[in-house]
Amino acid sequence: MPPKILLTRRWPDAVEAHLRQRYDVTVDPSDRPLSAAELTEAMGRYDAICPTVTDRLGAAILAVPNARVRILGNFGAGFEHIDLEAAKAAGIVVTNTPDVLTDATADLAILLMLMASRRAGEGERELRAGQWTGWRPTHLLGQGLAGKRLGLVGFGRIAQATAARARAFGLSIAYYSRRRADADVEAALDATHVDSLEELAATSDVLSLHCPGGPATRHLVNAALLARMKPTAILVNTARGTVVNEADLIAALSSGAIAAAGLDVFEGEPAVNPGLIALPNAVLLPHLGSATLETRTAMGMRVAANLDRFFAGEVPHDRVA
Repeated sequence: MPPKILLTRRWPDAVEAHLRQRYDVTVDPSDRPLSAAELTEAMGRYDAICPTVTDRLGAAILAVPNARVRILGNFGAGFEHIDLEAAKAAGIVVTNTPDVLTDATADLAILLMLMASRRAGEGERELRAGQWTGWRPTHLLGQGLAGKRLGLVGFGRIAQATAARARAFGLSIAYYSRRRADADVEAALDATHVDSLEELAATSDVLSLHCPGGPATRHLVNAALLARMKPTAILVNTARGTVVNEADLIAALSSGAIAAAGLDVFEGEPAVNPGLIALPNAVLLPHLGSATLETRTAMGMRVAANLDRFFAGEVPHDRVA
C-alpha cells in the first residue's frame, strides 16, 4: 500500500494529481486551518502530513502517543509554526520549500513599496467610491523612489532579489543582518552593510523586512525603532506578522511619525487589526507573497520531491529537522 498523505489545504491541481500517482492522498475539503484536535487525530492516521503556515503543530500534537506520522512536508519556506525540537524528539522529519518562492515574494515587496509610496491604494478606493473629482496638481501626492535608500532587514535570498529589483527603480541599497554577506554579493548589488538595525531605520527611506519569524524577532519593529525612522519613511513587511508590533505601527502611522506602510503579513492573520484597516496610509494585502500559479506549483512539487526521497529511504534535500 502507498503511504497515506494528508494535505491540510487545497494545492494546485497539477500538484495534487502528481501526488495521487504516488500516494494515498487525502485533501481537507474545507480548505481551512485544521484545529488542534483535527491535527492530533491526523497524527495517528497518516504517514505524512503536509501543513502550511496556518497549521500550528506544537509539542502537544507532535508528542501524541502511537503517532503514525513520520514526516511533515511543509508547504512553505518558513517553519516557525512547527515545534522543531518536539518533532526531533518524536523522530519526525520536517522539510520546507526554500528557493522557489524568492522571485514572487521579492516582486510583492516591490509592489508594496510602489503602492505605498504612490498612494495607489488610496487612489483606487477613491475612484471605486465615485469620489474622484478629476485631475488636479496637488491630488494624492506621493513620493518617488529614485534616489532614495532602501534598507533591508535580513539579507537572504528574498532580500537580495528585492535589492536587485529596487536598483532598477533607482534606489540605493543598505542592509542589516546578523551575518554579513560575502563581498562579491555586496559588490553585485552595490549594497552597504550597516552595523545596527537602529542605524538602518534612521537612514532608510524604505525599510523592508526579510527576517524569519519566531521568538527572536518578535516585535523587532516597535515604538522605539519606529521613532528612529524618518517622517517620510515607508515600512514594508513581507516576512512574518509577528516581527511588527502592530499597535505601535498604528500609532506611528496615525501620528505621522512615518509616512506609510505596506503589509502582506499580520500578527493574528487571517484576523487583521481594525486599526490598520482604518488607516488610509496602510496598504494591506492578504499574504500574497508566493501567490502565483507558477510559484505555488513549484512549492508543491518541492514537497513531493522531499516526500519521494524520504519514502525511498533517502534524506530529503530540504530537511530542517
